[in-house]
Amino acid sequence: MAAEFIKIHPENPELKKILKVVECLRDGGIIIYPTDTIYGMGCDIHNQRAVERICQIKKLDVKRNNLSFICADLSHIATYANVDTPTFKVMKKALPGPFTFILNASAKVPKLLNMNKKKVGIRIPNHQVPRLVVQELGNPIVTTSIKDDDEIIEYSTDPELIYEKYKNKVEMVIDSGYGNNIPSTIVDFSITPYEILREGLGDISLYV
Repeated sequence: MAAEFIKIHPENPELKKILKVVECLRDGGIIIYPTDTIYGMGCDIHNQRAVERICQIKKLDVKRNNLSFICADLSHIATYANVDTPTFKVMKKALPGPFTFILNASAKVPKLLNMNKKKVGIRIPNHQVPRLVVQELGNPIVTTSIKDDDEIIEYSTDPELIYEKYKNKVEMVIDSGYGNNIPSTIVDFSITPYEILREGLGDISLYV
């Protein structure tokens, strides 16, 4: 069965539609959704089968790839990552925003994902749709970027084209308009001094 294609306003998301997305996630569905950078693919962190399916779709080696979590706000952070005070202060200033913070994972993460993960990526995008979805769901979602096969355009930006590509692989594609084609900046704060692993949309030097 083809995925559902659902239009949600990026700034004034209808709660009824957000709850429909949440229901899909609770049923073990995989969704494609907008962020403040590029479109992402995600599922409920509590659904191990859905996490495995994402890794299959994206051809990810779960032992080598550090999956990231989308959180609604900083209140979720302590549950899934160990954060020192200086790092927390940086995150408080920089988030919500176009950053992925690599942090030391809490003891809860390996049990959740059934894999020995020592680090975890945390994203709090400056976009109403994914943050409201996570808020209503009550826990983060696992996330990975939607990449394009095109050699020139690395990331897919048109939700309709994304739908055509993934409609038989996921349960729902959210259309909140064209996405960006620059990903988040990935910063590893699990080490001192911190290291920028990928230069993206955000400039971390403004917050440290």
